[in-house]
Order: sequence, then structure tokens, then C-alpha cells
Amino acid sequence: MKKFYLRIVLLCLVCYSGQAQDPQFSQFYAAPLYQNPAFAGSAFATRLIANYRNQWPSITANFVTSSFSIDHHLQSLNSGIGLIVTNDSQGPNRLTSTDISAIYAYQLKIDEDNFLRLGLQGTYSNKSMNYLGLTFGDQYDDKGLTGNPTNDPFGPNGSNLPNINMADFSAGALYYNSTSWLGVTAHHINQPSYTFFASDAPKSGFLPMKLSISGGVKIPIANPYSGAAYSDKEFSVSPAFLIKRQGKFNQLDLGLYATYTPLTVGVWYRGIPIKKRNITPTNHDALVFLIGVRQDSFSIGYSYDVTISSLGASSGGSHEISLAYQFEPVIKKLTRYKRNKKSLACPKF
Repeated sequence: MKKFYLRIVLLCLVCYSGQAQDPQFSQFYAAPLYQNPAFAGSAFATRLIANYRNQWPSITANFVTSSFSIDHHLQSLNSGIGLIVTNDSQGPNRLTSTDISAIYAYQLKIDEDNFLRLGLQGTYSNKSMNYLGLTFGDQYDDKGLTGNPTNDPFGPNGSNLPNINMADFSAGALYYNSTSWLGVTAHHINQPSYTFFASDAPKSGFLPMKLSISGGVKIPIANPYSGAAYSDKEFSVSPAFLIKRQGKFNQLDLGLYATYTPLTVGVWYRGIPIKKRNITPTNHDALVFLIGVRQDSFSIGYSYDVTISSLGASSGGSHEISLAYQFEPVIKKLTRYKRNKKSLACPKF
């Protein structure tokens, strides 16, 4: 019986590849390259961003995701390039995925106030299974754990599951002006094989395409304080949304964040409020609360997800931290930069 249960647990982890979903960040606006490759170079300067998320830390089946990106604006080519590395660990480091992506984006000028960015992304992905600490049924007798090696076909000395290595491709588009933005992204366009067992592909062992739409509006608010000391402070409210669909799963992130420099606060809802509960018990997922500080070129944000699904508060919610640093723009010809300054405005999340 123990052997049966251990096999079931391992198979649930392994067969996760057949129903694979991408990791997610509640602070999606603070992970622009992860959300849409069209954002590469949109800061019109070299930019460094780090994101960390620990989901459900109170249970052993938690998810830990970290991402680091760098992007740069190529003024002479009206383009942006970027590199992003993402690591995702499921359970106590049982399943680990590492993605390395190269990104290129190009900006089109529609008119004096409106712009369109198009982005392409190529990814190398590696997925591995860690057997360290796992025990199997044939390692037990009536007295407990024997300490002998396992001969189970799903054990490290049995099937010895190989790592998964795959190429993945994504694309995105972003329309924006000085007060609003709307983006569309298609990740995993080629739907690559994502299973440890070759016999599962192509019926169930593939990574489904993820389609997403995001957008928002930045609403300036009159500064309640007067005086020279407050003249350069930003005071605004930004409602935003993100809709995602991957395989049979869909999700809505809806909320707003308010900025009064250097402070930003926000609140978000994640789930599908109009979906009937008899279809899925997880139509309500979480409420997200954010606080952040932006000072000159550096910004830091912290958010906490309050779980409102059937999993409940015992999961420990989710903690997320984002860090960003933006260098000063490197402009070779200052006069040309001044002439095109209006076209270099971009959405600030």
C-alpha cells in the first residue's frame, strides 16, 4: 500500500507536465519582460529587474519562482533587446525548471502621440526531477525504512528520468500613449513537448499556448500640496488588468495602484468572478495588497496574496518582492534626442 501511494505522489508530480501552466507574478506590471516581450527597451535605457515569489509557504507543495531580466534601448535601430532568466521550483525542489530567453522588440510610430511595439522571444528551457530525500515502497518492511536502495521503476535506479530540454517561442504587441496601454502576448507558440515520458507526446505531453491581454490607464490627480518642493512629484491612480488563458485554465487580475512619489500602494483581485462554482471551485483565487517605493533610479515593491480560494488561509498566501534599477539614458546626439523626446515616452508601471 505504501508503494502504491508513493507512486501516486511521484506520478502526480511527473505528470504535471501534461497539464503544465506557467509560473505567475502578482506584480505583473513589475515584471514587464516576463509579461510581454514587446516591453524590451521600453524604458529607453538599460534596466535591471529582479522578481521573487514564494507561493503557499505553509505547505510542502509550495512554488518558488525567481526571475532576473536586463533590457536595453538601441536608439539608432529604434529597437530594444533583452535577456531574462526564470527559475521555478515546485514542492521541496522536486521539479525545477530554468528558462533562458533572448528578446527583440521594435517600435513603430503611429502618430505624434501613439506608438506600437512588436516583440519576439526565443527561449531555451530545462526541466529536471530531484530524487534526493524520496523513499519508495520496496525500501520499507514491517519495521520501517530499511535503508536499502530502491528497485522501483519510477525510482532513481529505475527509469532514471532524463532532463527535459526544449526550444520555445513567444511574441507580443504593445500599443501605448502617454496615458494608456494595451498589450497582447502569445507564449509557447510552438507548444513544445514538456514531459519526461516520450510516449505521452504529442497527445498530452506538451506545453499549451498561453494567450494574455493586459492594459491600463494612468489618471493624473491634482497635487493636494503646493510649493516648489512638491512640483515634481507624481500623483496618479492607475487601474489595470491582465487576462490569461492557457489550456483549460483562465484567469483575471484586476485592480489599481496609486502613486504619490516616492510611495506606491495597490490592491488587486485575481480569479474569475462570473464563473459558476459548479464548473470550478477555484474561480476566486486571491486578494493582493502592494506597497512600493521608487527613489530616483531604484524601486522596490512588496506584495502579499491573501488566499480566498478553497485552499484557505492555511496555505500561507504568497509573498512577492520586486527590485528594479534603471540607468541614465545613453544618448549619443543630444539634439536628436530632444527632437524625438515626445516619441520616447513609455508607460511607467
